[in-house]
Amino acid sequence: MNPAPTLANLLVLGVGILLAAAPHVARLPWWVSALALGALGWRAWAAWRNERMPRRWLLYALVVFGIGAVFLSYRTLFGRDAGITMLVLFLALKLLETRTQRDVIIVTFLCYFLSLTNFFYSQTIPTGILMAATVLVLTAALVGFSGPTRPVARNFRTAGMLLAQGIPVMLILFLFFPRVPGPLWGMPSDAYSGMTGLSESMSPGDISALSQSDAIAFRVKFDGAPPPKKALYWRGPVFWEFDGRSWRPGSVPNPGDPQFDPLSPPVTYSVTVEPHNRPWLFALDLPGRVPPGAQLTADFQLHARRPVRTRLRYDMSSFLEYRTAGGSAEALAAARALPSGFNPKALALAGQWARGAGSDEEIVLRAVDFFRRAGFGYTLSPPPLGHDSVDDFIFGTKRGFCEHFSSAFAYLMRAAGIPARVVTGYQGGEINPVDGYITVRQADAHAWVEVWLAGRGWTRVDPTAAAVPLRIESGLAAAVPRGEPLPFLTRPELTWLRTLRFNWEALANYWNQWVLGYNPERQRGLFNRLGMPDTTWQTMAQMLFWAVGAVTVAFALWLLRKARPRDAAHAIWLTFCAKLARRGTARGAAEGPRNFADRAALAHPRAAARIRAIASLYIDLRYGPERDHGGVARLRALVRGFRA
Repeated sequence: MNPAPTLANLLVLGVGILLAAAPHVARLPWWVSALALGALGWRAWAAWRNERMPRRWLLYALVVFGIGAVFLSYRTLFGRDAGITMLVLFLALKLLETRTQRDVIIVTFLCYFLSLTNFFYSQTIPTGILMAATVLVLTAALVGFSGPTRPVARNFRTAGMLLAQGIPVMLILFLFFPRVPGPLWGMPSDAYSGMTGLSESMSPGDISALSQSDAIAFRVKFDGAPPPKKALYWRGPVFWEFDGRSWRPGSVPNPGDPQFDPLSPPVTYSVTVEPHNRPWLFALDLPGRVPPGAQLTADFQLHARRPVRTRLRYDMSSFLEYRTAGGSAEALAAARALPSGFNPKALALAGQWARGAGSDEEIVLRAVDFFRRAGFGYTLSPPPLGHDSVDDFIFGTKRGFCEHFSSAFAYLMRAAGIPARVVTGYQGGEINPVDGYITVRQADAHAWVEVWLAGRGWTRVDPTAAAVPLRIESGLAAAVPRGEPLPFLTRPELTWLRTLRFNWEALANYWNQWVLGYNPERQRGLFNRLGMPDTTWQTMAQMLFWAVGAVTVAFALWLLRKARPRDAAHAIWLTFCAKLARRGTARGAAEGPRNFADRAALAHPRAAARIRAIASLYIDLRYGPERDHGGVARLRALVRGFRA
């Protein structure tokens, strides 16, 4: 019969349960967290007072109630969130029936699985450190259950040694186990929930809400010196269709192939984009190459073949100065289309510009000058707009974010007969002086306009830069009025926080590049450097087998070496005992050296004096207060010359 677990080991297990479940508390229904905490407290109280556990009929009732409550909370019993909730629920109930060490060991292994589930939501460095500490505590509890009388500190030392011995195998599996594209958990529909980024449409307030997030959108590393900040326009979705309030991609007839003439040397760089569950990749305006697995649309959008659901790194080149070509009549007509019954004042203003201008370029200049002089304000909390959103913004509130400026400018251009489209993406970025990467955040989300001009093609015009130049030159924090809420990590007055953030983000970037960014492409590159360009599942399995086998043999030899007696006097004594055993006097397993010497002296009376001398010297060397190194040499000489 398995003995009951000790209180000390139960407390260690309780700490491990708290560490494994704590990150899930914010994601679990409140009643699950309350039930789990109550079960843990009940079990600790029962162990402390030696009370009985709840009866089984109560546990069965709680199981039925819990399953029904999980189904009502998620409308399913499957998927990531519902599955983890069920795991926490069953762990708590299993804890209430831990009567023997076998039960507690089962709870410990459930905690191992629960700690693994934290990586379904986050794979950052803090999560890794917390889960490593959790595994250490759980392993120490497991060691303690195997030896209930061992001190807790010794259990932790043993657990640390066990985990350290597993590091080489972990590294081998990390490097050579076949990498599978996709996230750690990718089957359920909720696998990609919580990802932030630009959306498939643009309405007033969309980008301003996104710009209150300091989450990282992507990182960029230039091969040389980066361009000036005002030239960092990171191209994303392009919108052609306007319904009076929202801009959408629409369907452009006969767009043709993307064509442009570069007017400047290319700049080369690499981009590491965070997962956002959309197909968009980001590049400097205008992308000059297409990464593997992507395509360039007619309006110069860079699209991946599937949504970006894992961190993705790709190399790029771009031209900062260019002249686009092409532009079919159907596409230009779509770029002039306007919905009827909206914004009469804006239509009248644009008509006035068109009648008094000699060219499209002059109309654009008048519009830019209007935005520069009209007294527009830049705010993260724009007031709501009515049916005629452009009129309300231009002639009413005059306060908005980049989507307000770009939407109004594109509408005015179309109303004046000039083809225009809205481009969304990001503008600017912050150079990290620690690692040299440019960090582009969601707070850098931006929208601008492209107008079609004869002889120049699609030309970028940023009305926000005209109305609020500080937004482009110095970033979001310098452009918004003082007192408005800013993302915590973008506040300019916290210089100490900026220094701390630079160092932390550089460390996190290394983690992303070399650990989380170790994808199938990088694994194939490693195999190429090892001289194995054509690897298959079979060759990978063979590599894993031989590599893990070699590590196992090395550890076995190391352990065997450690198993040998380290005490020189004891090793000599074992040699002496072996000599006597060959003469028919074998030492018993529990026989001490003095008793054995007395018995051997009786069996070999002629050698009795030498036997007792050897035993006496060994006892002094082995158990005496001080170690005599010269005595070890004398003992070796006596044993070597001994003949029974």
